[in-house]
Amino acid sequence: MVAGLETQGTRTTFAATAGEVATAKTVAKYSWFAARIGMSFIFLWAFVDKLFGFGYATPAAKGWIDGGSPTKGFLSGSEGPFAGFYKDLAGTTFANTAFMVALLGIGVALLLGIGMRIAAGAGALLMTMMYTVVLPPETNPVIDDHLILAVLLIGLAAVGAGSTIGLGRWWASLPLVKRLPWLK
Repeated sequence: MVAGLETQGTRTTFAATAGEVATAKTVAKYSWFAARIGMSFIFLWAFVDKLFGFGYATPAAKGWIDGGSPTKGFLSGSEGPFAGFYKDLAGTTFANTAFMVALLGIGVALLLGIGMRIAAGAGALLMTMMYTVVLPPETNPVIDDHLILAVLLIGLAAVGAGSTIGLGRWWASLPLVKRLPWLK
């Protein structure tokens, strides 16, 4: 059978060969793998830059190890309905520590393909919170990249992206993870 549209009466369906279906599945699997690795580097780079202050998002000599605050600059500039909440959190030890642990934990989990459900949930929550720091978004009145990345993270967990060139299958086979599937 050759791929294409088949019409039977008023019903039209798409038909594909087994090889075309297998190719599509392989492309999808490796696309999700690439998205997982890309997302891991987004979180890991943010962690490293905020820790050492390489001069990208974090000014040089203002890294966390230099006494700088990973949350103060962004959260202090909060606007919109949640401004008060975020400004109160800005620069606190709790916010700085929680943010840095989240960046590192999510980044490592995504890189290794383990704990994808937790990493995706935590990452989606973090991205959604970052979206709400500055409402409405500056470049689009409805949506920005933080919400798209949150959806992407959920998709990574939903398709089991940790199993492609990752430790996801091994992680899922651990007795603790079998007992507590939310750890997958």
